[in-house]
Amino acid sequence: MSVNIKTPGEIEKMRVVGRLAAELLDYIRPFVKPGITTGELDKLCHDYTVNVQHAIPAPLNYAPPGHRPYPKSICTSVNHQVCHGVPGERALKSGDIVNVDVTTIKDGFHGDSSRMFYVGEPSIQAKRLCEITYECLWLGIATVKPGAYLGDIGHAIQAHAEKHGYSVVREFCGHGIGRHFHEEPQVLHYGKPGTGIKLAPGMIFTIEPMINAGRRDIRQLGDGWSIVTKDHSLSAQWEHTILVTETGYEVLTLSPEAPPKPALVP
Repeated sequence: MSVNIKTPGEIEKMRVVGRLAAELLDYIRPFVKPGITTGELDKLCHDYTVNVQHAIPAPLNYAPPGHRPYPKSICTSVNHQVCHGVPGERALKSGDIVNVDVTTIKDGFHGDSSRMFYVGEPSIQAKRLCEITYECLWLGIATVKPGAYLGDIGHAIQAHAEKHGYSVVREFCGHGIGRHFHEEPQVLHYGKPGTGIKLAPGMIFTIEPMINAGRRDIRQLGDGWSIVTKDHSLSAQWEHTILVTETGYEVLTLSPEAPPKPALVP
């Protein structure tokens, strides 16, 4: 496994594009309300990325091996959709939870982040799932430092999710990122401490746990992209792009309106 160690110049460009991805999520937040369609959210994000940020939406026409080109500029995964939900005519209704996943390209570098949004007032169960998943993300981030292992990240996430009766989706994971949308390493959201590759300064990767309220089993819809829970239970996901620094970590996808770090995370 060859993990690309970023140069200081590349890190600075990743800071810029990470901030753009975060600011896009800030921008779309007021529009996530009952009645809007996921397709309308996609168009708003596309136009803001292109016309205001003068950047490129990475998901649009992205076609990894074995997949048809992705037709939209963001992913919108509602309720029991786990990830890669394709925006369309679906109108959001009060009580829905939705993950908006964005990846921005600027000067040849990718910034990747996602957040959960409440549509109106969510149920207690839905809100709890989103909050625990956010804690899982940050507990994983908190393990990142030189000399730690990828397995430390996965273990922290899995332990917290399962302690609360939730399950971790295993078919999808975080990933290295930089000049390419997906690079090495793969960052699993489950695992054992002290396993996997050792982290070193200059590595940049995403952490993006997908946590289900029910079983971890998933299936793909007929559009070739959208992933849902097999048992129709709710699913939540949060994502940040992380830099391994000389002393710990730096979150590259923060912005003024990004939710704060949870209180239980040191």
